[in-house]
Amino acid sequence: MTLKISINTLTEVPVYKQLIRCIESLVEEGTYQNGDFLPSMNELSQELSISKETVKKAYSILRDKGLVESAHGKGFYITHNESDDKTKVLMLFDKLSTYKFVLYSSFTEHVGEQVNMTIHLHNQDPDIFETLLEENLGRFDYYIITAHFSQDPKVQDRILKLLKKVPNRKLILLDSHMGKLRGNYGAVYQDFEKDVYKGLLMGMEYLKKYNKIHVLAAPGSLYAHMIQKGISKFCTDHTLDHEMHQLINHIDISPGDVYLVLNSQLDIELIELIRKAKSKNLKIGQDIGIISYNEAPINEIILDGLTVLSTDFQEMGKLAAEMVITGKLTKINNPFGLIVRKTL
Repeated sequence: MTLKISINTLTEVPVYKQLIRCIESLVEEGTYQNGDFLPSMNELSQELSISKETVKKAYSILRDKGLVESAHGKGFYITHNESDDKTKVLMLFDKLSTYKFVLYSSFTEHVGEQVNMTIHLHNQDPDIFETLLEENLGRFDYYIITAHFSQDPKVQDRILKLLKKVPNRKLILLDSHMGKLRGNYGAVYQDFEKDVYKGLLMGMEYLKKYNKIHVLAAPGSLYAHMIQKGISKFCTDHTLDHEMHQLINHIDISPGDVYLVLNSQLDIELIELIRKAKSKNLKIGQDIGIISYNEAPINEIILDGLTVLSTDFQEMGKLAAEMVITGKLTKINNPFGLIVRKTL
């Protein structure tokens, strides 16, 4: 018997997961079609030199997923429902923050009723990400991923290998861009170093009135080093005094200075900064300036309008939707800018 189903004995991926992924891929590419019978559990276990229980586990999971069904005395056959012509999209987000919700809402608005959506959160944990990806390979038309993980080289190499398992024609990366990943996949990304430079340049007339720019990036910020590099270059190029901080307690709030908080909205650093300013009776937007990072609807309300450096998350969702609708994947540096409100 010539098998269409194969496994790799050199990988650490469990055999039953390999069987599931292989069969899903064979269905996806049309090798197996509705009504086709799979090899019997005995045949497959003998040909691949694996246990019958392993085959049974894989077939049972495929049945739970609705991809196969069993017929008494005949075995398992393909029941993939092709009547649903909607595009199947899996979103693997790191977390559903306020601005990620804006992105998601924009995406769903622009794809309308053409897409069936599934969302999972990997919480920036490579183990969770690997599990979610392995379990869903071959099941979706597009995989939209925010690949936000530790910048440690070992972690990045691991994520890179995992992303390579997704066919280029199905992969869309959002918000961050894996520079080492090659191929014709889609990406709508931020260039953190260059984008913050462009955003600050837009506020040059406001920044000139301040004596010093204080940049606060609390430990754990994934891209702080890239953003800070862009800020330092901007300040050097335009002869602006600046200082980097990690802890809000180390900052002595001074009139005439501006404070840039990189850890987004309503984080403890921003709240504590506002408290310190109020304790000194400093008027924000007059005596000192405050700039936050990453736009969200609530920023229009905070301090009667919080100035923000941000990518356009609504546009990011729209551009991703256009790729899914048209099937034309490309790589786009998403629009970024400074939204000036009363705190600057």
